[in-house]
Amino acid sequence: MTIAVEAREVVFSFGTTPALREASIAVEQGEILAIMGPSGSGKSTLLHCLAGILVPDAGEVWFDGERVDTMREARRSVLRRERFGFVFQFGQLVPELTVVENVALPLLLAGVRRAEALRRASGWFARLGLEGMQQRRSGELSGGQAQRVALARGLVAEPRVLFADEPTGALDSLTGEQVMDLMVGTAREQGTTVVLVTHEPRVAAYADREVIVRDGQVIAHDRIAS
Repeated sequence: MTIAVEAREVVFSFGTTPALREASIAVEQGEILAIMGPSGSGKSTLLHCLAGILVPDAGEVWFDGERVDTMREARRSVLRRERFGFVFQFGQLVPELTVVENVALPLLLAGVRRAEALRRASGWFARLGLEGMQQRRSGELSGGQAQRVALARGLVAEPRVLFADEPTGALDSLTGEQVMDLMVGTAREQGTTVVLVTHEPRVAAYADREVIVRDGQVIAHDRIAS
């Protein structure tokens, strides 16, 4: 078993409010893991610590044999840009950019030449069912279309780990299933590890395994039957 990303007894507080209390989790390489729990349980905070967005107050975060929590911000920024991908609940597309530029953004930030980045980004549109929409702006897309674009942006650079925080939370059931089918299918093809935060059992059912976070602690690790 090869561990892709791991938190060891992570503690994090927002001011005087504890969010994580010695939370530990290990995600295998190529695994799709669902982190579940009620609102305010600390599941998104755990994801943000694993992704190097937040630095824990105590404990350790590891990726590929390196401690993430002790890295300088500049090094963590490179890690997030080059090794990690992200999909958030509301897509968070850049409204000033065209849709294809939004997809290409991680490649452009990593130094890929613009023509090559746009070519690679354009290849996603047939897979997304968004042919002919490359030059639209995010405001011209439906919620489901925008989230598919956000998914392509998260995966276009073939990250080692994709972090998805409530990726279907703003979508209806059918559109949410389409997004999850695309996410899981592409992750399997690319060998991408996925850490997925959700409160919906139907979304967690796409994962290989689920963990439950409650009151800032990981209280259950369940292997999902295939």
